[in-house]
Amino acid sequence: MSAIDPQQLIKRIDTVLDILVAKDYPSAINNLEILKAELLEQYRDQNINHHEHKKSPWEI
Repeated sequence: MSAIDPQQLIKRIDTVLDILVAKDYPSAINNLEILKAELLEQYRDQNINHHEHKKSPWEI
């Protein structure tokens, strides 16, 4: 998953809401779990990259 695109995130949340309205709770939960995993992965990637750029002056 690349950078968080707010429009794409809104569309995915809308999809989950539509699934909930249709009362397909297992599918809605599954979609939320997938979205959560993707967001966590992206957060971890950004966090790792962020720390790589903030090295102390004495680190080589």
